[in-house]
Amino acid sequence: MRTNRRQFLKNITKASGIVAAAPIVAISNNASAAGRQLDLTGTFDLADLRGSVNANTTGLLPNAISDQGVLLQSILEKAAVNNKPVFLPPGDYFVSNITLPKNTRLMGVPGASRLIYTGSGHFIIGENGQHIELTGLVFDGANRGLSSYAEAAIRLTNVDHAVIDNCKVIGSLEIGIQMARSKGRISNTHVSGAAGACGIYAIENKGLSIINNEVTNCVNGGILVHRWEIGSDGTIVSGNRISHIGAGNGGTGQWGNGINIFRAGEVIVTNNHISDCAFSAIRGNAANNVQMTGNTCLRSGETAIYSEFEFNGSVINSNIIDGAARGISIANYLQGGHLAVVGNNLIRNIVGHGPYVENDQPFGEGISVEADTTVTGNVIEQAASYGIMLGWGPYLRDVIVSNNVIRRVNRGIYVSVVKGSGTAHISNNVISATKKGGIFGYEWKNRMTNDLVHKYSNDYSHLSIQNNRLS
Repeated sequence: MRTNRRQFLKNITKASGIVAAAPIVAISNNASAAGRQLDLTGTFDLADLRGSVNANTTGLLPNAISDQGVLLQSILEKAAVNNKPVFLPPGDYFVSNITLPKNTRLMGVPGASRLIYTGSGHFIIGENGQHIELTGLVFDGANRGLSSYAEAAIRLTNVDHAVIDNCKVIGSLEIGIQMARSKGRISNTHVSGAAGACGIYAIENKGLSIINNEVTNCVNGGILVHRWEIGSDGTIVSGNRISHIGAGNGGTGQWGNGINIFRAGEVIVTNNHISDCAFSAIRGNAANNVQMTGNTCLRSGETAIYSEFEFNGSVINSNIIDGAARGISIANYLQGGHLAVVGNNLIRNIVGHGPYVENDQPFGEGISVEADTTVTGNVIEQAASYGIMLGWGPYLRDVIVSNNVIRRVNRGIYVSVVKGSGTAHISNNVISATKKGGIFGYEWKNRMTNDLVHKYSNDYSHLSIQNNRLS
């Protein structure tokens, strides 16, 4: 006897006594015991299906004007004991002084579940947690003051697994998000209007990912990855969109950067879109074994990509730079900065002025390097001073510049000929449509040679120049 699948399942249900599942609906409180009426207008939160605690059913009121921080704190603590997530339905919730328990999972409806800071003490802090996760929430600092210990609208410290995902953090008078000595990720989150040091501050972490976020309109910095001492860090900064970063605190580059890496080693900065920063799009300071690859850097106020001071090892590859006072700078051999690869970058529209008066080294070069560096496969078009600049005074050692295209610049290549300068090998470069020529030797700011494209003086034995083409 043949049967179809529907009949087969029906027969099994009858045989086993299983009652087929009906749609989940709410039962009207007015229905009598003898004949209940089903209320099909009732709702059932998907969060309940996942075993969440619905904050509204435990007393938290959406759109109430009073501070409900104490109540939310109680809800989070009770849920954390049983590792239950707390679901925050749509609405505005005014709170302050929320200290996240060690097993916090707080979720909302993206763009609709809003926590608004009332301005008393701190906003959100989590310390010494095992798993802290914030998803689908808006955190509005409301431009209200934080106590000095708070440091950020959201501050997580010493968390084994910290997650901030699909959130929005706005209106912080200090940092937007601060993550310290933790593992985890900040992802798919919008941060804007941070008036403190930066939008996202990652310090002393041990395997953090900052991926696919938007950081914009911050007063002093975009994403900062820092350590107190030089050491391994391993943070990944990838796929972020960073724009309109100011330098409200002033200075000559410590503020105003889209991505800033300070003393943190093994950091990967890749595939970010960074525009309109007061200083650098990406700035590595004393950061070892850092990769900066595949980034788009537009309209930087000073050097677009920087590797400076006591760094040891930097790969800067396949980036697009359009608009800056310098394109790429590998600097500070005097302080020990050395060992870099600069390859396959596209650099254009480099202007001769920056955000401050520079009385020493000029602005306007596409690429400048000093020690133990190869520069190869780059294309540079339009630079106010030099296409490529090699060394500064005696600070030049073991540099190779080969197979680059340099066009429509003032002068093609600057190379230091100050006594004590180290080796530089310049070969197989195409230099085209320059205003004043191809390759020149300099003592600091003073030009000391005629064009060396076809012939260089035996007085400069530290130089090897061959097979370059000037047109």
